[in-house]
Amino acid sequence: MSLTLYAHPFSSYSQKVLIALYENETPFTYRMLGPEDPEAGADWAALWPMKRMPVLVDAGTAVLESTVIIEHLGLFHPGPVRLLPTDAKAALAVRMMNRYFDNYVMTPMQAIVFDHLRPAGERDPYGVARAREQLDDAYRWLDGALAQRHWACGDDFTLADCAAAPSLFYADWVHRIDTAFGHVRAYRARLLARPSFARAVDEARPFRKLFPPGAPDRD
Repeated sequence: MSLTLYAHPFSSYSQKVLIALYENETPFTYRMLGPEDPEAGADWAALWPMKRMPVLVDAGTAVLESTVIIEHLGLFHPGPVRLLPTDAKAALAVRMMNRYFDNYVMTPMQAIVFDHLRPAGERDPYGVARAREQLDDAYRWLDGALAQRHWACGDDFTLADCAAAPSLFYADWVHRIDTAFGHVRAYRARLLARPSFARAVDEARPFRKLFPPGAPDRD
């Protein structure tokens, strides 16, 4: 099998790529990163010394960064679900929304999560407060953007939705989406019902105890 993915099922950016693979039922070898397989970790570190997941290896070539991996799959391993439109203008809108979820939802969510990993005396209350404000701003803007959309960019499930699913999933765990943002809450529910993401969520269930703030008993 030519495709090998180094990832962990509880990792948000790993899930982003797993959704794309599952959407098109793309065959791949899954090298799960963790203490259970130290050899996979050593191979991953040799491929990418920055030690960021996921990493895709395609016929011996390492492909880095979740967005690039998904675009790579679309170019070299296309399936029936096209995650990036062929029309350049439509593709630009998808890329923008993809960056929105990565930068304005995933990043502040991770800031809150990572703060829980700090020693008690080195916590950053100001940074966490700013991250929560950023999430509220992100939810507010997104609620308006989604008012007339089923998926992030319209009627079709795209790369942007691959980014949205894990970012909104975990963001709602650390900073609940207010009931005032009904379009965002409904969109998150649609993402959870999508078979590709539902599979990724189910595969990650055994690892919920690893969530630093503590995983809620839902979803």
